[in-house]
Amino acid sequence: MSDRLLPTKLKYLTQIFLSIILIFSLTACDLPRPVKAEDRMFLNISLDYLGEYQLPKQIYQNTEVGGLSGITYDRKTGKYYVISDDRSQKGDARFYTLDISLNSEQTKINQVKIENVTSLKDNLGKSYLDGTIDPEGISISPQNTLFISSEGNIEQGISPSIGEYNLQTGQILQPLQIPKRFLPNKSKDTPPQGIRNNLGFESLTLGISSTLKDDPYRLFTATENALIQDNPTGTPEKAGRIRLLHYVINPIGEPVLVAEHLYLLEPLPENARYHGLCELLAFEKEGYLLSLERTLGLTGFEVKIFQLITGDATDTSRIESLQGNIEKIQPMRKKLLLDLSNLGIELDNVEGMTFGPRLNDGSLSLMVVSDDNFRDDQITQFLLFRIKGI
Repeated sequence: MSDRLLPTKLKYLTQIFLSIILIFSLTACDLPRPVKAEDRMFLNISLDYLGEYQLPKQIYQNTEVGGLSGITYDRKTGKYYVISDDRSQKGDARFYTLDISLNSEQTKINQVKIENVTSLKDNLGKSYLDGTIDPEGISISPQNTLFISSEGNIEQGISPSIGEYNLQTGQILQPLQIPKRFLPNKSKDTPPQGIRNNLGFESLTLGISSTLKDDPYRLFTATENALIQDNPTGTPEKAGRIRLLHYVINPIGEPVLVAEHLYLLEPLPENARYHGLCELLAFEKEGYLLSLERTLGLTGFEVKIFQLITGDATDTSRIESLQGNIEKIQPMRKKLLLDLSNLGIELDNVEGMTFGPRLNDGSLSLMVVSDDNFRDDQITQFLLFRIKGI
């Protein structure tokens, strides 16, 4: 090659190189950001807030409507069932049947109508006595039965419980066996253990992945905060250590506890009076759940909804205490889905949530309800959301 041609070729190559750099710089801002490996494990979903409905204070069939702490949706009938956390003090322990209608665009709640009330009955067929039950969570099964969790009354020596109930009569059909570590010690010679009073099984959900009536399904529940043996002092932790129970329910035979996992609460917010896990909701896709955490502080209630993954979580059922170093324990993976404090509405004591019907655009709905504690200065609040991506 002639030496005279070298400057010309170098100039040409330089122009090509600069053009490549310019093209890359113009398109780099449009390139997708790197996705963490952990984020790929979560479902690609989001929540859109659609609207609020406040249920008026009322008396229905001689019962005071209030304390609605759990909700479940029956896809076969389109009805909702809500559990009242009345401890048989204002009336029988009970659940209500609701008809919740949406507007024609299915973007807001038109009306919440109470259609029936059913009293819960013990194994003798009698209504529960005052203070013997504290119903909190509720979920409908493929067999048209209801599973209901109770926090019990530890101060009165009544243990937390979970039972399957007849949908029509409210009669208990079978109790689930609760591991001893969740129950209070009756002997004063042994270290205290179990659920703290009013911090028991607030949450309950069924994971149903098959439409066949006789197929097994899953049940999840968790304590509202740490067990006594996991936090003996009861002082706020950086992240409360909660135990989540995973049962398999078979139409034939007794329910079987198959695993227990560590759920880490968010750090206690500054000046908060209360902070805990109030609800769980299982997706049809196995291993995925939603959780609802509620905080009460000086400025009112704060509520956050998270997505959970059970997949690689450590089974903690043989770990006596979750005190101290837990670096070798893999907790359930958790990702914030929505902070309800950003909705621009005043939140009340939100406690229950359930998947609802499919909306006009094919997306799944989510219904959330608050517990007014039977107080005149609180409200029963229904919140409607659209779940995008599933």
